[in-house]
Amino acid sequence: MFRFVPAHYATGDDPERTGYSNSGTKKINGGSRTLMNTTTSLPSSVLAQRAAQICLEHKANDVVILDLRGVSDMTDFFVIASGTSDTHVRALGEHVLEELKRDSGGAVAHHVEGLTQGRWVLLDYVDFVVHLFHPTLRSFYQLERLWSDAALIPVESQGAGA
Repeated sequence: MFRFVPAHYATGDDPERTGYSNSGTKKINGGSRTLMNTTTSLPSSVLAQRAAQICLEHKANDVVILDLRGVSDMTDFFVIASGTSDTHVRALGEHVLEELKRDSGGAVAHHVEGLTQGRWVLLDYVDFVVHLFHPTLRSFYQLERLWSDAALIPVESQGAGA
């Protein structure tokens, strides 16, 4: 079955990308090593939920979280959301980057793509990846269909005072 792989994975810009786990270790040739780029001790599920909440707070549409654990070694979660325009998609990306860093123990994206164009913004936090789409590109690529083996996780609503 064909699986979509973001451009920087396919081009080899990050040849050791696959195989990361929740525990911060990566299997390499049967062994494992601890990630040195760990910026927060929060679990990836909590960070993915927070990224989804940030998207909702800033009026993103169709926000979903896909649980890729057991489906792929590439990452644990995809957070997928749509903006209403290129400007909105760029703003969503900037808000996720800034607010996760500020509110989640200094979580910093390992790799960012598409932020200047605003058509498809990819924020790679290693254990989870945030995909922010312009609506036409989201319907074209249909990541939810491509990753239909992954479980859909409900986005937890945050309290009114948060």
